[in-house]
Amino acid sequence: MPDVVPLLRSAPAHELAARLRQEDRLALSRMISAVEAGRSDARRELRHLFALGGKAHVVGITGPPGSGKSTLTTALAKAYRARGETVGVVAVDPSSPFTGGAILGDRIRMMELHDDPGVFVRSMATRGLTGGLARSTMDVVALLDAFGKDVIVVETVGVGQDEVEIARTADSTIVVGVPGLGDHIQSIKAGVLEIADILVVNKADLPGAQQVVNDLRAMLSLGATRTPGWTPPIQETVATTARGIPELVKQIDAHVQFLKDSGSWRARRAENARRQVLGILEDHVRSAFERTIRSETWEARFRNIAARTEDPYAVADELLREVALGDDNE
Repeated sequence: MPDVVPLLRSAPAHELAARLRQEDRLALSRMISAVEAGRSDARRELRHLFALGGKAHVVGITGPPGSGKSTLTTALAKAYRARGETVGVVAVDPSSPFTGGAILGDRIRMMELHDDPGVFVRSMATRGLTGGLARSTMDVVALLDAFGKDVIVVETVGVGQDEVEIARTADSTIVVGVPGLGDHIQSIKAGVLEIADILVVNKADLPGAQQVVNDLRAMLSLGATRTPGWTPPIQETVATTARGIPELVKQIDAHVQFLKDSGSWRARRAENARRQVLGILEDHVRSAFERTIRSETWEARFRNIAARTEDPYAVADELLREVALGDDNE
């Protein structure tokens, strides 16, 4: 059908959503682009598509740069495919300072996965946001879930205190450490360690891997875990050769079973939903704020603050009243 591509490029969101329900991969890709672009019709359709999801298990992978997260993600995807499960991958890349787009891009990473129709890979740009997750990441996860993916892997940019944003999206969070990065424990900050459901020491064939394992065990013995009753296991892997990957999949399965048996599943997803709603509200307020201040009136008010003839607190209260939250209701 030679007319499909040009049709989809200009198709309204309701048509894309209908094709997505029929497992049309190109429609999925176009729908993701429409949502990322902030199209109001795509946002409306996303509300309807959201109800189709809730079945996928979302795995978050975070860790310091150079820890092999992309290779680990690829190995995990292949392992899930080997047992017949479909996989969605959301790879959050650093943004190009010139275009705002993802620098790495899904065309040059995870190439082994692109010929498999059971895997859908999408790269996203952070666009300068902290937290390691692009603003639309949760929307993309919702679309992949509605598309029917069994497992969705979200791989983040790097690691740091702000990386705890991965917890807003994932059912199971994997924190990756690796030997040979200097002070490896400092590279996995305590705040990030606390969100870990599973700890992975990748590149375990390198010198110093056992020391990383020992240090992580020591840190776990000192701090609280994310979920009462669950102690994060430490799994050694060599993602390039798939060593330890079957065991890692079993650890993820065990965590899924624990969440179900303990009743933590619904509580965790409810907490994730609370954070997601908060994030949506923050986006609405931010966009409404940015639209509102594009006037000489507010620029003059900011100059008054700089001159100390007005205070920022009163101006902020007045601006919040003007924005009134409902101004950005797309």
